[in-house]
Amino acid sequence: MKILMVSMSSIHFFRWTNQLKDSGHEVYWFDINDGNRKVDAISWVNQIVGWKRIWDFPGRFFIKKRFPNLYKKIQFFNDRKTSKVFEKLIQDIKPDIVQSFVMYMSCVPILNVMKKYPDIKWIYSAWGNDLYYYQNEPKYLEGIRKTLPQIDYLFTDCERDYHIAKNHGFKGKYLGTYPGGGGYVISDYENFVEPFEVRKIILIKGYQHKFGRCNLVLDAIYELKNYLTDFDIVVFSDNELVRKHIEFKGFNLWGNFKCTGKLTHKELLKLMGQAYIYIGSSISDGMPNTLLEAIIMGAYPIQSNPGGATSEIINDGQNGTLIHNSEDVSEIKNKIEFAINNEPLLEEAFKLNRKLRHTLEYSTIKNRVLKKYNELEHNTINL
Repeated sequence: MKILMVSMSSIHFFRWTNQLKDSGHEVYWFDINDGNRKVDAISWVNQIVGWKRIWDFPGRFFIKKRFPNLYKKIQFFNDRKTSKVFEKLIQDIKPDIVQSFVMYMSCVPILNVMKKYPDIKWIYSAWGNDLYYYQNEPKYLEGIRKTLPQIDYLFTDCERDYHIAKNHGFKGKYLGTYPGGGGYVISDYENFVEPFEVRKIILIKGYQHKFGRCNLVLDAIYELKNYLTDFDIVVFSDNELVRKHIEFKGFNLWGNFKCTGKLTHKELLKLMGQAYIYIGSSISDGMPNTLLEAIIMGAYPIQSNPGGATSEIINDGQNGTLIHNSEDVSEIKNKIEFAINNEPLLEEAFKLNRKLRHTLEYSTIKNRVLKKYNELEHNTINL
């Protein structure tokens, strides 16, 4: 079966796609943003890159940096149209399936082309804020409502988004809920998992942007300073807004505080395996990958729950704690204080999540995903 993937360049996309390696399917990737280079992580995939610019003219980077408005005008004439390039790919490859990752990035731009080829099965993979947040933006909602009725099949990273999709016109078949990047090879990280009794790190996700609310978590931590002297507080972040907030609050003067800067995925998992508590908070998300990583590495998660996505895997007060209002410093403070004062609860949660993590094992998720692709190939998908 020929599968044409349409996606931006993303580690989660690469991890998902690698589940199809050696599956017998012929896989192509149309880099919708065109990073203009092939990616080693999926070297076995037929990669369509370097398609966007008609002419890579001398001085392009200089003009882009110094004269952005002029650059936009030039690129209007110098960029090939996504829909035209994509339609030519459809005609050349003749895929059985087109799979788009993220609605406005990879579905809406090819909608009119896909309408011309109704015999091609169209899968949409919804991630993160894709539907939950952007359904509230009129401009984006218009595209969502035009596109969803044309989608034949749907993967999501949380069940919440399946119901949102149905509310906005999806009438196809639901292929199920899976981690956006597939599962985890747990044995690769087992040596990083420290025993519960030696853990003393409070690990904080350092995202402060349109969705992330790290600085409010830091405000809660600041109010708990006198209760946290026995812990090491670690923020993983290379975000300028987080760094400025750390300096403003004087966290750099605390003897038990550290901001790591940018980490590799392996370095992050190692920290997760040492953490007593992990805190992630945002106003919008799907099923956070860092939450799943906290679970498999044994860190007690305190996690925001926008739209109820997180509560699909966290039973509040048992294997983790849910933040219901990510903008409320008092609530976040209370949740952290509750956790540090309930060691027996955290120890029991450690045991519960050690059992739960096997549902996130790479081979388990991969087998379920490949079964869906095989059912698509043989037209045996059931609702």
